[in-house]
Amino acid sequence: MALQVAGGAGCCGCLSLLGPRRRAAAFLPPRAVASDGAAVEDGNKTVLGGSGVAVTKLGIGAWSWGDTTYWNDFQWDDRKLKAAKGAFDASIDSGITFFDTAEVYGAGVSGAINSESLLGRFIKERQQKEEVEVAIATKFAALPWRFGRGSVLSALKSSLSRLGVSSVESYQLHWPGIWGNEGYLDGLADAYEQGLVKSVGVSNYSEKRLRDAYKLLKKRGVPLASNQVNYSLIYRNPEENGVKAACDELGITLIAYSPIAQGALTGKYTPANPPSGPRGRIYTSDFLSKLQPLINKIKEIGGSYDKTPTQVVLNWLICQGNVVPIPGAKNAEQASEFAGALGWSLTEQEVEELRSLAREVKPVMGFPVEKL
Repeated sequence: MALQVAGGAGCCGCLSLLGPRRRAAAFLPPRAVASDGAAVEDGNKTVLGGSGVAVTKLGIGAWSWGDTTYWNDFQWDDRKLKAAKGAFDASIDSGITFFDTAEVYGAGVSGAINSESLLGRFIKERQQKEEVEVAIATKFAALPWRFGRGSVLSALKSSLSRLGVSSVESYQLHWPGIWGNEGYLDGLADAYEQGLVKSVGVSNYSEKRLRDAYKLLKKRGVPLASNQVNYSLIYRNPEENGVKAACDELGITLIAYSPIAQGALTGKYTPANPPSGPRGRIYTSDFLSKLQPLINKIKEIGGSYDKTPTQVVLNWLICQGNVVPIPGAKNAEQASEFAGALGWSLTEQEVEELRSLAREVKPVMGFPVEKL
C-alpha cells in the first residue's frame, strides 16, 4: 500500500517481539463464517505467483496500524490500538490470514510502535490462546542512502525481529529505488536462498521494471511472486499501463492496495460528508458528486446479493483473476465485512457494467514512481 497525498501519492527499530514459530502458510484454517453469514471455505486460497506459497484470496493491509501521519487523525492511542487488535482477531475468526505490512508503516523504522511491531504483537497474543496460521508480507524501503544487496538483508532481519518471526511468506521491494535496483533484487534472492523469506515480490513497479526484475530473479532461480500496485474499480491504471497483462503473462500475482479507494467506494462518504484529513483533499465533494452514479449502481447490484458496496467492489477485483486485494482494516467491523467479499461472484455482465460506469469517473493520481 502507498500513501496518497493531495494531487498525488507516496509511501509512508521498534519493539522486538520474540514469539513462537508459525505454522506453514499452506495450512488451511477451519471453516469460518463472516458477520454477514458469508462462509470463507477451507479452499479459499491462492498461490502467490510460482512460489508455492498459499495465502487467502483476500488479505488485510496494516498500513494504518500505528500511523500518525495520514490515518487516525494524526494520533495513536489505546483505543485505536484495541481497535487494530480487534481487526486482526476478526480477520482470523473470518478465515482471512494474510496480512501485509511494511517497515515504514506506522511510526516507521525509528519509532517504538509501528505496524510490523503491532502485527507481531497481535500474532503472539493470539498464539498464546490457540495455534493459528498467519501469512505475513512485509516490505523493504528503497531509501536513497541504502546501497546494495546487504541493505536488503539488514532491513529484513530488523523486520523479522519486530515481527517476532524467523521468516515471512513474502518480502517485497516497496518501490523502485533511485539507483541500485539490481542490488536490491539480488538482496531479495539472497534472502530467499537463505530461507528468510518464502517468496519475493515488488511493489509499484511499471511493466518494464517488472519484466526486468522477473528476468534478473529468474537467472538466480528465484520466482518473482507478486507486484503490489494501486488497483481499484476507479483506479484501473494497471489495466491500462500493461502491468496487469504482464503479471498474467509471467505468472506474477497482482496484489491490489487501496482496493476500496481509501473508503471512497464504500458508500460511506457523500458530497455533503467527504472524508476528513488528507483524504479529504483527494476525495473532494466535487469528486464524490461525480462518483455517485457508480456508487448507486454498486449498491443496486449489492442488494441483489445481500452484499455491501465494500464487498461488491472487492469481489469485482477478485473477478479480474490473478488479483489479491488487501483492504486496510482499522477495526473488527471492517475486517469482518471484508470476508463477505469471498465465496460468491459477480456475473460477467455486472463486472463490465461497473467498469463502464467507472470510466466516467476521472481517477485520482497514483503513486508517481509507477511511471518510472
